[in-house]
Amino acid sequence: MWEKELVVEPPYQFDQVLRRLSNDPLKAVDLNNREIKVPMRIDRNPYVAIVQSTGTTAAPTFRVRANGPEEPIVSDIKRIFGMEHQLQVIHDHFSQTNLSSIFQRHIGTPLMLDFHLYHCLMKCIIHQQLNLSFAYELMKRFVHIYGELIEGVWFDPLPETIADLETDDLRKLQFSQRKAEYVIDLSKRIADGTLCLEEWHHLTDLEMEERLLPIRGIGPWTVQNVLMNGLGRPNLFPVADIGIQNAIKRHFDLPEKPTKEEMAALSKEWEPYLSYASLYLWRSLETDK
Repeated sequence: MWEKELVVEPPYQFDQVLRRLSNDPLKAVDLNNREIKVPMRIDRNPYVAIVQSTGTTAAPTFRVRANGPEEPIVSDIKRIFGMEHQLQVIHDHFSQTNLSSIFQRHIGTPLMLDFHLYHCLMKCIIHQQLNLSFAYELMKRFVHIYGELIEGVWFDPLPETIADLETDDLRKLQFSQRKAEYVIDLSKRIADGTLCLEEWHHLTDLEMEERLLPIRGIGPWTVQNVLMNGLGRPNLFPVADIGIQNAIKRHFDLPEKPTKEEMAALSKEWEPYLSYASLYLWRSLETDK
């Protein structure tokens, strides 16, 4: 097993990331040791990378350990955890906006991505119209039954595995009929190459919408979620998201949830970092008293 030290440009707050990830039963988080085990696939081969925080928000350093090809694993870790983004530049931008107090309280929170695009897409479909606790439970059943446990870490099922299922297989896990159909159909498209996940990194936001919206089970919320949490696009603002609406209502002390027009007006000064505004508004709703 090789080991590599990473130095990240401050500010960068990893402990808050770990606390949030620890709510997901599929994530192998050790809060005491400030580390997480990350399931990775390089050329379809599974590897487990251990990412441990060894520094502070003001002086962030990390230790990465893994068996497997070092360069692609380190590169993917940096991408997943947003370690190459200049969070100080983003913080300085928002310090001049109407969200300055939220950004001060949560300074250094990175825009962290889902470990894999396939996981992000499946999570978006499975979580639709469910409360968070049951969404986690349904995703856990899906991965435990059809995924793989390696070195104490759960790996998502491969698209080919899900493509071969019948809807009744997922119905037994308490999937709705439509949700089972969506998950299997999407997996078939990925398995047969109709949808190439690797191409998504090179598509514009508009091209992603044109590619995904015609597919059953995918609406604007899912596309925005994939763009933000799967691909890390920095300037997305899901105005239909109830959590963001509630966070704006509380932050601006509004009598009711804001309209789309009000949200558009309030958010003008947040560009070109609307995704970070969304992230910090969610965090404020989760953690601020």
